Amino acid sequence: MGEARFQIRPMTLADYDAVLALWSHTEGMCIRDADSREKIGVFLARNPGMSFVAVAEGRVIGAALGGHDGRRGFLHHVAVGRADRRGGIGKTLVDACREKMRAAGIDKCHLLVRTDNTEAVKFWEGMGWSVRRDVVFMSAAWSGKPNA
Repeated sequence: MGEARFQIRPMTLADYDAVLALWSHTEGMCIRDADSREKIGVFLARNPGMSFVAVAEGRVIGAALGGHDGRRGFLHHVAVGRADRRGGIGKTLVDACREKMRAAGIDKCHLLVRTDNTEAVKFWEGMGWSVRRDVVFMSAAWSGKPNA
């Protein structure tokens, strides 16, 4: 078996610009005010070692934000650049997040996918995730900002 063409490592705030560029070019991904450098820094500090980047030839080609609230895990903004898909990068990122959450005692994880992002739904279903039809996702922007 040959050497992997990418490496997975914990995400740090130093990765922010490259990760934001990846997210900005990922179809179906919504960038919000909550994705600012400051807010991502807070998220990483609150969930140490649970978010990961995939790196190849010195560039970020994938990323996953992972964290938990003490009861349930959450994945946010899992993305792999279009040219680098279908090589196991997304699965490897998710597995890394899952292992860290399981080590923290988290046995169930949630994520959000836009209803029109059929490619992402297919990816997640292929990894054993299920579309929930028994709950409704609701939000409130307390700041009054529509892009909060």
